[in-house]
Amino acid sequence: MNNRKIAFIGAGNMTRSIIGGLIKNGYDAKAIFAANPSLPKLDALKSDFGIETSQSNQEVAKQADVIVLAVKPQMMADMLAKLIESGIDLSSKLFISIAAGILVDRLQNMLGGENNTFKIIRTMPNTPSLLGLGLTGLYAPSNIAQQDKDFANDMMNAVGKSIWVQDEAGIDKIIAVAGSAPAYFFLFMESIEQEAINLGFSQEDARAIVQQVALGSAQMVCQNPELAISQLRENVTSKGGTTAEAIRTYEESELRQISQKAMQAAIARAEEMAKLI
Repeated sequence: MNNRKIAFIGAGNMTRSIIGGLIKNGYDAKAIFAANPSLPKLDALKSDFGIETSQSNQEVAKQADVIVLAVKPQMMADMLAKLIESGIDLSSKLFISIAAGILVDRLQNMLGGENNTFKIIRTMPNTPSLLGLGLTGLYAPSNIAQQDKDFANDMMNAVGKSIWVQDEAGIDKIIAVAGSAPAYFFLFMESIEQEAINLGFSQEDARAIVQQVALGSAQMVCQNPELAISQLRENVTSKGGTTAEAIRTYEESELRQISQKAMQAAIARAEEMAKLI
């Protein structure tokens, strides 16, 4: 990964995670800039990673080859308008958006362009990226060069793994299967934890049981790539046994159909939200 100058506009948790991942993988700290209105987050980034910081978006954008758009979606239009007003030449810069819900065409409009005037790659990382275990969906229009796609891919791989989608609608699907999905697992874990408490386990023990079982199960999937997840399930489901009875109950309650409906609802909501920004 070549050390292009990267400017992060917005210094939230995802920015911190990506910067930390880049530094861990050997990226030159002097080639990384971050801008944010308040100083505490900037001071922490400078202290922890040795990067350059500023309270001026214009200052960091001017120096950058790559601008990472990491502000809240509702703040994006105003922030980009001020960048344009500053007179900075943005035509040659690569924009990588990690803001949820803003389509590439909408970002083009916010930048004062149309169609493929600016180089924009849209990404959708999920919250495990904060631990370096994320899954990021990426989308690039046809005007994006392969070297720019490779750069964005390497940058997001610093916080986990990446998957490219062929069209922008695929980002909404990524939201449903990865972006929102940690909450699905948390809800399931929460339900098991609560029943463990109902069965007489302490809060502390119930939490320990659930998190260890979840960790162990995930590792079994990771360490047995040759086995389908359904096969792993079958391997611990003895015919006529306790696990089989529990699985039968889940199947009768249509767990699969519930997951399908929930994920389709997430996609529909993502499409609605994109129209509001």
